[in-house]
Amino acid sequence: MIQRYSLPRMAAIWSDENRFRKMLDVELFACEALAKLGRIPKSSLFQIQKKARFEVERIREIELATNHDVIAFIKNLSEHIGEDAKYVHMGLTSSDVLDTALSVQMQEACDILIDDMKQLLKILARKARLHKKTLMAGRTHSVHAEPTTFGLKIALYYDEVKRDLERLKHAREVISVGKISGAVGTYANIDPFVESFTCKKLGLRPAKVSNQVLQRDRHAEFLNAIAITGTSLEKFATEFRNLQHTEIGEVEEHFAKGQKGSSAMPHKKNPITCERIAGLARILRANAVVGMENMVLWHERDISHSSAERVILPDSTILLDYMLNKFMDIVGHLVVHEDRMIENLNMSKGAVFSGRLLVNLIDKGLTRNEAYDKIQAAAFASKRDNIEFKDAVLNDDGIRSVLSAKEVEEIFDIKYYMKSVDKIFRHVGI
Repeated sequence: MIQRYSLPRMAAIWSDENRFRKMLDVELFACEALAKLGRIPKSSLFQIQKKARFEVERIREIELATNHDVIAFIKNLSEHIGEDAKYVHMGLTSSDVLDTALSVQMQEACDILIDDMKQLLKILARKARLHKKTLMAGRTHSVHAEPTTFGLKIALYYDEVKRDLERLKHAREVISVGKISGAVGTYANIDPFVESFTCKKLGLRPAKVSNQVLQRDRHAEFLNAIAITGTSLEKFATEFRNLQHTEIGEVEEHFAKGQKGSSAMPHKKNPITCERIAGLARILRANAVVGMENMVLWHERDISHSSAERVILPDSTILLDYMLNKFMDIVGHLVVHEDRMIENLNMSKGAVFSGRLLVNLIDKGLTRNEAYDKIQAAAFASKRDNIEFKDAVLNDDGIRSVLSAKEVEEIFDIKYYMKSVDKIFRHVGI
């Protein structure tokens, strides 16, 4: 991933240095297990543990000749260890090391994402509580529907992020698996104890069964959990972008001192970070598709998945980490124009109360069709004559024959739409 969208902590996990460090851990724990089984002399294990080290640049240099990164890695280790290096990688195949090390990297990456999401939940909860009763127009099909509050909108996002968090936690469990079972998973040249010992040391579970690789449905689930989370962020960011329309103007991204909007139009304040999140979410979804494509390998294994994973796993985790941090900043500094929300709510001249009026007329004995037709006629008259919907209702003899003026006033009381807000917040856990 390009540096522009990479945060240091996550990028470090996918560095060559960390990748080879995890591979070294696998090799050393495997040697320790073999020593416990009596396959490696204790004196040799001591020398391996003492001398084993690597240089990334040297591995790259060797790989130019071997065209095989694991062989280059082992050769570099051997240069430092000496004669006892013959016990390193004994009975193992490359994927034993690569897949097990990769699982640890995915664990580390997922831990950062989980921490990010917990921080985002705190920020969303604060914003939701702050605007719990900030009235605004609810919109369906982009048209005024009924009144809602901005806090309820954010509470909805909070609840979705909680589900995203659970998906990532589950995905972490799914990928927390290692395998050291040999060339086709039969343990022909390695004792299963080596696998169980090494995996325990690394905080992994041994795969119940494998061939030459860990099965890629695990990685696909991990990538899909990332993609769904990224799409949630895109969904929230798209709503903020819509509400920043000049014609709506209810919220806007914070505009920092010295920030510029347009090279040609100095007046512009654009929702660029929300748009950036929307664009990057597309990459996460595309990567998830590649993850599912990687599930299909020939026989006991080919390496068609390998080249793709070197891109999609680092990129997806790095991007989601970046997106989560950016969205935290968006929500934390979001400018909310409460006065514009009320102004826009009043724009429909009270027509947003039509749903409650419908329920009341039905309660008074009208059929649904009778009530609907009367209310629709009043709503259209309100718009045609440019008068308040309530006045159009009071002017309608058919409605007034059923409802008194006092009852009409009660129907248009905004408090009706606020009565369940506290209950919803309690249910969501904010």
